[in-house]
Amino acid sequence: MAELVDAVDSKSTGLAHLGSTPSEATNAAGAARGCHYSEWGVNELRRSDFDYALPAELIAQSPLSRRSASRLLLLDGQTAQWQDRHIEELPVLLHAGDLLVLNDTRVLPARLPARKPSGGRVEIFLERILDGPRALAQLRDSKAVAVGMALHSAGGAVKIIARHGEHWQIELPADALDFFERYGQVPLPPYIRRAPDERDRDRYQSLWASVPGAVAAPTASLHFDEALLAALQARGIERTWLTLHVGAGTFAPLRAEQLDGERLHAERYSLSEATVGAIERTRARGGRVVAIGTTVARALESAAQGSSIPVPGAAETTLFIHPEFRFLVTDVLLTNFHLPQSTLLMLVSAFAGRQNVLAAYRHAIEERYRFFS
Repeated sequence: MAELVDAVDSKSTGLAHLGSTPSEATNAAGAARGCHYSEWGVNELRRSDFDYALPAELIAQSPLSRRSASRLLLLDGQTAQWQDRHIEELPVLLHAGDLLVLNDTRVLPARLPARKPSGGRVEIFLERILDGPRALAQLRDSKAVAVGMALHSAGGAVKIIARHGEHWQIELPADALDFFERYGQVPLPPYIRRAPDERDRDRYQSLWASVPGAVAAPTASLHFDEALLAALQARGIERTWLTLHVGAGTFAPLRAEQLDGERLHAERYSLSEATVGAIERTRARGGRVVAIGTTVARALESAAQGSSIPVPGAAETTLFIHPEFRFLVTDVLLTNFHLPQSTLLMLVSAFAGRQNVLAAYRHAIEERYRFFS
């Protein structure tokens, strides 16, 4: 049986599908691997079918003092039953021989305040590092911005080189990675209505974040501290890693009401042969593959290529997982609660059923869970 757990970072409360940020969580059991929920065809699916009303005061603005202090909502997608639990109970909710798959991306300080030659403010929001001093970025409040213009930042002049759709190629006065690490600010999600502080540089990263490249955190990972990891290991639950660099598009709303024909933003991912080997051994012993977060589920299913064993390598994915999707690799999912009408909520609905998930969200709201990350 596939299981789904929704969880939220200590900054917020959320619905967890077995792995999420460290504030509160929900665990839900979905369809068996290889199956999918289909209440109707994708041609009939609408963005508004994934809406729900959330009181603003339930959107947490700061993390809990301890990463593993979150509640966890456990949802069984086959029976539509849920339980109010705690993320610290994860070791007893999983089985010996299960495999946690974790995302080791590291969040870059992706926000850079700047000014135009006229003095007008503009925010440079990093999308991805290119070569040397060059990067791809969004220029927010980009009226009257043009190729060839130099923007003034705390680290020096940032030159606009070219435009690529919604993004701009920029040239920085130093190596792009080093420049953003020194002068950038933590890219807190748009629903966090406060300025980032020094504590966020630590708390908006997982304990195992090691590969720089994300501009948003894989927030399911934020629930894990050393004590929880030790308890999972003692239980005989193994872990492995992949990398998916979360892009700014993770917060981008769908523009069309109908889902048919929608294409998602591209994200880079990589799976090593060691990770694939760990999944093969888990399958051989009858264990389950536990995706810690939607980023891990997206990478695993993108690399599946028609098999329950993903293919190692590096690629970009634009995979859109919605309730017509058939999961091949992911058996258990731990995730945060997600924004209304978001593509991540659609992914969770594909795993455990739209009606089941929305009913669990309503329960979480009634029980005053903390939402998002």
